[in-house]
Amino acid sequence: MLERVSQVIAKRRYLLILGALFNVSAFANTVNVVIKDQHGQLLPNAVVEVKQSSSIKTKDNLPTAVMDQVNKQFSPELLIVQQGQYVNFPNSDNIRHHVYSFSKAKPFQLKLYSGQPEEPIKFDNQGVVVLGCNIHDSMVGYIYVANNNKIYTSDQQGRMELQVDSFPVQASIWHSLQTAALDSKKLFTIESSEPLSLTITTSTPAPRNTFGSQFREGNDQ
Repeated sequence: MLERVSQVIAKRRYLLILGALFNVSAFANTVNVVIKDQHGQLLPNAVVEVKQSSSIKTKDNLPTAVMDQVNKQFSPELLIVQQGQYVNFPNSDNIRHHVYSFSKAKPFQLKLYSGQPEEPIKFDNQGVVVLGCNIHDSMVGYIYVANNNKIYTSDQQGRMELQVDSFPVQASIWHSLQTAALDSKKLFTIESSEPLSLTITTSTPAPRNTFGSQFREGNDQ
């Protein structure tokens, strides 16, 4: 008798789980997006946020993200984190780096170091954080701090697949080379599951200057 009751309970649980999965798939719509610049060139590393109220904003127990430094470059060049998430900045090069940002979302400095910094840094404000190295001008990286789980980046072919619960819905798009202000996001509306082609006006980045030369003397270059 107990065995039969257990079988009935197990079956009911299975049906509930199956029903939940069906409901998720029934209401999720895939929208294929291609992103190009004004010259028709495909744009990797564009960021799109779908602004839906059903998005779950998870801020507790987030894993520590990693922004490494490899071959005098930030790796990855673009890192997406959630608001409140910590980021570790290991230096995998055999030379020292001085990582900094003047960005409003998170100004900070990791003074000249090699290996592992003392502790990760918390990114508690949404926005775009531009990273530089005071020793190596060519090092540029970006941390996109979001407060929305429905966030996507375009691949090397400028493509992405958005998961949308319902239509119409508002979304935003951003790219590090956009001619608009770096911390601004262009809004657009997704009307249906039909494929979308989006255009971002971009420019070639200007040469960078660091905020001082006092750390250059006697340091690795």
